[in-house]
Amino acid sequence: MPSRDEIFETTQEVLVDALGVDDDEVTPEATLVGDLGAESIDFLDIVFRLEKGFSIKIPRGELFPESLAADPTFVQDGKVTEAGLDELEKRMPHANVDQLRADPQVENIQQLFTVDMMVNFLEKKLNG
Repeated sequence: MPSRDEIFETTQEVLVDALGVDDDEVTPEATLVGDLGAESIDFLDIVFRLEKGFSIKIPRGELFPESLAADPTFVQDGKVTEAGLDELEKRMPHANVDQLRADPQVENIQQLFTVDMMVNFLEKKLNG
């Protein structure tokens, strides 16, 4: 079982290769979209590279949940509802949803996708 530091290092390499950023930009608190410039197509590449790098399978939507914003139960008037926040916590136990609770604007969902969130996910996936 890899250590958290080893998981971070491999994740950092994946993001450097997938996004063409420098390794010093890939910090635990860096957001994939805002800080590292990831676009939606990059998320597929990142998952593919993580699967290869860690010899695991990541089912579609497990690391990066899809279509949450399209559900009117979860999003209303540009804000994530309480039900939506609860659903995000359920789908993304590896993310810090409390941060989104403070300002539940839909555009802030992307702030959940940090390097640390990915390391948390991989640590749980790899170490049970």
